[in-house]
Amino acid sequence: MSMLSEQERQFYEENGYLFPLRVFDDQETAEFRRQFSDYTEQNRERLRKLIPRERREVYALTHLMLPWVYQMASHPRVLDAVEGAIGANILVWGSDWFVKFPGDAAYISWHQDGAYWGLQPPKVTTAWIALSPSTLESGCMQVMPRTQKMQLPQRETYAVNNALSRGQEIALEVDESKAVALCLAPGEMSLHHIGIAHGSKPNSADYARVGIAIRYIAPEVVQQGSERQIVQLVRGEDKYGNFEIVAPPHDAVSAAEIRKEADRRVLENVYPKPKAR
Repeated sequence: MSMLSEQERQFYEENGYLFPLRVFDDQETAEFRRQFSDYTEQNRERLRKLIPRERREVYALTHLMLPWVYQMASHPRVLDAVEGAIGANILVWGSDWFVKFPGDAAYISWHQDGAYWGLQPPKVTTAWIALSPSTLESGCMQVMPRTQKMQLPQRETYAVNNALSRGQEIALEVDESKAVALCLAPGEMSLHHIGIAHGSKPNSADYARVGIAIRYIAPEVVQQGSERQIVQLVRGEDKYGNFEIVAPPHDAVSAAEIRKEADRRVLENVYPKPKAR
C-alpha cells in the first residue's frame, strides 16, 4: 500500500521528485552501512584502479548478487513509496551505488536518464537511498523541477571524472540557481522521475558520500534493444512478460553468474561500447 499522501503524489507528478522520505531506522541503516563498508573493503584494490565511470564494475546491479542489497531494494517502506509513483506492480530494473570518497573528483553532469535508457512508457522512478549524510558539501544530487516534461538535447563528453557511462550531459546552459538540492540524512531517500534533469558535484567533505540508486519500473514498460533484460519482481504481479524475472539471491555462485549475465544484457541495450583510455 502506498505511503504517499495524495498531496505528495501530486507533487511528484508535477515536479518530478519527492524528498525526504524516511525508510530505514537507525539500526537498519547502521547494518546496511556496515555491509556496504565490508563489500567496498573487499574490492578496495580493484576500485583504486578504476576511473569514476568504471566503478559500475563493482557497484552496479548488486541487488542481484548480495542478499542485503536485495533486502534494501525490496524493503516494504521503500516499496510503499515507490508504489505511490508507479503503481502496485513493481519490478527492480537496476541499481547503482553512487559513492564519492572524501576529496573525490567524481561528479555527475546534468542529464536525463530517459534520454538513453530506452524505456517506454516512462512509468519509471529511481529511489536514491542515503547511507551517509548527502549534503551540498558532500555532493548530494540536485534536480531541475518539472524538466521531466521535456526532452532536452544531450551530448557525450567522456570526461574522465564524470561518473556517467559516456559523460553525457545536457547540451544547453543549465541555470543552477533553479536547482533543488536533495539533501538526505542516513536512512532517508528521494524519488525522481526518469525524465528529470539531475546531477551532482564532487565531494568536498571529509567523509564518504554513500548512496544507492534503485531503478523501479512498472511491468508494462518496454525495453528497447535486442536483449531481454533481467529484473526482480518485488511487489504485485507481471502480466506482460517484457523482462526475464529472477529470484532473490541465495547462492553466491549462481547469484554472481546472474549478475554477470544481467550486466551483459544491460551493456548491450543501454551502454555504449567503451572508448579507449
